[in-house]
Amino acid sequence: MENVIPYRLQIVAITVALLFMFFIFRLISKGKLREEYSFVWFTCTALLVLFSIWRNGLDVIAKLLGVYYAPALVFMAAIFAIIIFLVHLSVVNSKQHEQIKKLAQELALLKNKLDDKSTQD
Repeated sequence: MENVIPYRLQIVAITVALLFMFFIFRLISKGKLREEYSFVWFTCTALLVLFSIWRNGLDVIAKLLGVYYAPALVFMAAIFAIIIFLVHLSVVNSKQHEQIKKLAQELALLKNKLDDKSTQD
């Protein structure tokens, strides 16, 4: 017997995924989420919608990749995505650290110039 998702569960999954996508759009429009980070969330949501519509999609992809237990493929993909995202955040953090350091140095130079100018007057 084939393991098929009930239609009610399929409709609920599609609805929840679309509501989540709407929520991400709202966060972007309010300026609470930057567009560059929204790409990750839209991709995840699109995959949820895809696998909600394509009922045996996960099994088909797992067989093509030689994965015996299809849900293990989900966990593997999630762990891989998390690692990629963490590397991206580390790069962004390093870049911002350098920018903050440069701004602090520039601020110190400007403050020094202002102090020198005020002592001359």
